This record gives sequence, C-alpha cells and structure tokens, in this order.
Amino acid sequence: MERVFDYFVILAEMRTGSNLLEATLEQVEGLHCHGEAFNPDYIGKPRNKELLGMTMADRLADPAALLDRIRRAGGFNGFRFFFDHEPRVVDAILNDPRCAKIVLTRNPVDCYISLKIAYNTKRWQLTDVKDKIHWKPPFKPAEFEAFLHERQQFQLRILNTLQVSGQTAFYLDYEDSLQPDVINGLLKHLGLDARVDAIADTLVRQNPEGMEDKVRNFPDMEEALQRIDWVNLYRTPNFEPRRGPGVPRFIASAGAPLLYMPLQPVGDGPLRAWMAQIGKGGLIEDFTQKTLRAWMRKSRGHRSFTVLRHPLTRAHDIFATVLSREGLTDFRQNLRQHHAVPLPPDDAISTLSDTEYHDAFLPFLKFVKASLNGQAGQRPDILWASQATLVQGFGQFAAPDLLCREDRMECDLEFLAHAVGARVDRPPLSLDPVASLPLAAIYDDELETAVRDAYPRDYITFGFTKWRKPL
Repeated sequence: MERVFDYFVILAEMRTGSNLLEATLEQVEGLHCHGEAFNPDYIGKPRNKELLGMTMADRLADPAALLDRIRRAGGFNGFRFFFDHEPRVVDAILNDPRCAKIVLTRNPVDCYISLKIAYNTKRWQLTDVKDKIHWKPPFKPAEFEAFLHERQQFQLRILNTLQVSGQTAFYLDYEDSLQPDVINGLLKHLGLDARVDAIADTLVRQNPEGMEDKVRNFPDMEEALQRIDWVNLYRTPNFEPRRGPGVPRFIASAGAPLLYMPLQPVGDGPLRAWMAQIGKGGLIEDFTQKTLRAWMRKSRGHRSFTVLRHPLTRAHDIFATVLSREGLTDFRQNLRQHHAVPLPPDDAISTLSDTEYHDAFLPFLKFVKASLNGQAGQRPDILWASQATLVQGFGQFAAPDLLCREDRMECDLEFLAHAVGARVDRPPLSLDPVASLPLAAIYDDELETAVRDAYPRDYITFGFTKWRKPL
C-alpha cells in the first residue's frame, strides 16, 4: 500500500492510554514510536541519554532538528505529544500534511482521577497486578475545571489547525484503542499493509474499578459535575468544556458584592482576611463559570478587582515558589540541567546564601524571558506568566473593575469598599511576601534589567518604573 505520510504523532495527554497504544503499534515491523520525544524534562523516555543521535541539550538548542530526524529515520517513525511539550515544534507538526495525526482522548473524569492516583502512588505503569497500590483520591471541582481548561485549549488548537489547513486526523478514545479492529483501521489510515492480532499485553490496566470505588467523595463528585455547563462541549471533538482562564481561583466576599481575581503567586492572606470580615460573611471559593455567573446575578452592583505588583517583587516570589513547592521537583532539576540555573540539591536549597540566591535568581529570570518568548523548550506556566497576559485572560470571562496597585492597596481597596456600600475597617497595607529573603538584600541593577527584559509588557502596559525599597 502506498504510504501517504512520512511520520506520525500521537496527540494525547497523560493517563489517556498513550503508552498502551504505542506498545500496540510497535508490534508492527518497521514502525517505531519514540515515546515523548519533546517532553520538557527528558527526551523520549525518562532514562534516555539521547534519541536518534541527539541529546537533550541538542534538542533544546534545535528542536526542529530532532523532528527532521524522526521524519527521515528508517522505517515509519512517530512520537507522542502532550499539551505541555516543546512549544516551538507545535505549528510545524500540526501544519505538516505529511505528518499523520492520531488524536487519542479519554473520558476527562477518568483521566483526572487516574492522574491523581498515579501522582500519589508513584505508579505510572503497571506490568504486574501484584505491584498495584490502592489509593482513593478526593474529587476537587476547582482543580478538575483547571485540569480541563488547559487540555481543552490544546484540543481546540488542534481542531482549528486541521480545519484551516484542510487536514483530517484519526480520532480514537481510550476504549477504542483496546480493540484490534480499530487499531487495524488506524494502520490502514497510516497507509500500512500490516495488521495486529491483539492489543499489547505488556501493560496492565491500573484502575479497572468503577468510579464509585475509586473516588473518596463520589456523591460530591456527582453533584459537582452536574453544575458544569456541558453544552459548551460541542466545540471540541473530545467533549471537554471551554473555560474562562482563572475562574476556579476567583474569591468572593460573602458579606459584600466584591470579587477578587488573584494573580499567582501571591501571599494574599491579609487580603482574604479583609474580604472575609466584610459583613462577617466569610469567603466563597471554588467557582465554576456557571456558579460564578449565578453569584454575579444575585450580587447586584458587584465589583471585581485584582492586585498588580511590581514585576521584580512578583518575580522574586515566583522564584521562591519554584524553590519551595513540593510538586516542582522535576522542574528544578530541569533548570539545573538545561537552563544553567545553579541550584543545589533540594535538601540544601534552604542553605543558600544571599549571594548564591542572587546568582541563581538572575539566570532564572533569563529562563523566564526565553520561556515567554517560546525559546526555552518549556511551556510557559501560569506561575510565571506576565500580569498583562493574565489580566487579558480575565477579560475573556469578565474584566476586573479595578486594577489595584500593591503600593497603594489600602487606598484602592477603601475606594472599592465604599463603591459597594460596605463599611469596613482599614484594608491591608500590602500583601505578605512569599519569599522569606527580603528583595532589598539581593537587589541590584542586574536584576532590574533582567526582569525588565523578561516582562516588558508589564512595564509598558501598567507604567511600572524602577523598583524602590519599601519605606
């Protein structure tokens, strides 16, 4: 059969069954799937030193070169690609009609729960059922909605590119990938004469139980899922709802019609306490778009706000978060190995001197600049996104009424409270710093220049000037 494609990509996500699909396809002689070739933390597989003669450093320097090697390698080659993989090759992959697109999806709730189990048990693949670790995760509505949003945005990008370029992808769900006849249909789509007799048996399904037996708070999950506006799902092939950025992080006062839109990272304890004591009503959190619209309808005359911070102050807290957050272990290792950030082992980070901290913070700012410009091989994370971009994202759902400035927060919040008719004690003067080391202890012109290079839009859009030591 004439081959209509030069190579293939499996567009999937973690816990969709992509490992099993790869193993099944590799039963075909001459077909090679090179794992997660563009994973930000490794090349192909976690223990790989190189792939097709390229090291991780080579790929970071020139990701297009690895894509070309996959295309030209002997046999029929492909790889798996997730939403947070190398951003510099996405357009080249999606716009290439000689690249076969296999879009693998899975029920988003199954995917979310499976991912939580894997993270907490450290079991990402199972080859023997006796090695299974049983653990029931809790279902968290706000976390689930954030999980959906990132993946659905990538699915919409895939769909739009295929539509604009007149291409067709081969879509299959996790359950479809367990059927040999469907896999053989896929092979025919790829232009291959080969067939498989069975699905690969090297991996064992890790969590075959019913959902009610896998989730700690199943009744709460059922209730939460009923609140999602599923009618928005028609725009994406795998039926994930579109979501306005950041909505699950919004916080409302239960005692006054005030809505706070946080910009990460932020030590907003004083601000949250102030909002909670307005009318002594406490806080309302874990919004979905549907529940937030309901709150807005009931809260007549409501006002929303966010707090802008000087880019260097915020970047200092971003770096402190990177150094301390437990879930960023792999990212810290990535910074050490591939971005020349001189961090000691995690258990020695707390012993950094002021000078060592400064000397690590500076290359981190250079990494942020490269990442935001699509030059770092690391998908830009919301943690270090520019404030201009995040505020623009708010506007996709509802633009904030007030861009409060941290250096005049007391005055701005007092004005806002009067605008909604709330009588309250004095608002907080500032936010709590995330970083324990004062910025003044490490500040110099080098850091000022680096953060201005990393966040030029914030300086231009919001009129920030040179950082000044607080009085």
